[in-house]
Amino acid sequence: MQLDFHQVDAFSDRPFAGNPAMIYRLDSWLDDALMQRIAAEHNLAETAFVVREGASWRIRWFTPACEVPLCGHATLASAHVLFEVYDEPGERLDLLCKSGALAVSREGERLVLDFPAQYLESVDLAGEVEPIVGQRVMNLQGGKELLVELESEQAVRACAPDLKALAGLPGLGVIVTARGERHDFVSRYFAPGIGIDEDPVTGSAHCILTPYWAERLGKTELSAFQCSARGGELHCRLEGERVKIAGQAVLVASGKLFI
Repeated sequence: MQLDFHQVDAFSDRPFAGNPAMIYRLDSWLDDALMQRIAAEHNLAETAFVVREGASWRIRWFTPACEVPLCGHATLASAHVLFEVYDEPGERLDLLCKSGALAVSREGERLVLDFPAQYLESVDLAGEVEPIVGQRVMNLQGGKELLVELESEQAVRACAPDLKALAGLPGLGVIVTARGERHDFVSRYFAPGIGIDEDPVTGSAHCILTPYWAERLGKTELSAFQCSARGGELHCRLEGERVKIAGQAVLVASGKLFI
């Protein structure tokens, strides 16, 4: 069996920046174990599989270690592939996933994700988290993820957490964030517990970050930068219980997998 794949750098307007994702458009679903093995073979933060279901697309995302319920950059990358490689008509894609209904629209050179807003609750773990992240913790919230607000952008950039200890914290991963110097806020995302030591640009984390910073800054239009080594810029907007996350994407490779 041969399968076509396409590698896209998401949240970037140029190759070798943003967050790479591997995309497969399938005619029908593969066995779950096989999709997991394919994701492990590519060894990127996310490999996405999409299958048409009526007028919509079903999308699933796999890290090298497990399937995850929501992923932003691989959704952006999937939309880029469907629009640009497979000439999907129209300006909007409707997607179904384990987290519910999603959508991606074309707005000029950007693709705009329509994702659910997510909220966390305050947790009393600062004494445990501070030695793991090696920075002073200003605020801490937990739930599906752990959000750690630090005192400055420089603190976020300098953060060098103990990844083994971090993997033992509650939640899928840890978002470190602070007010930005040139952007409204900056962040980084670490998830060694699901096979991602540091994710270059994490769209789904901004479902949490956007309402968090919207409340603190008193605005619903926010500019964001994920200051990983590759880096990525995101344009975020809070609309009720939805978050719009816009960015660009570029195709960097296509090929065939032989199995």
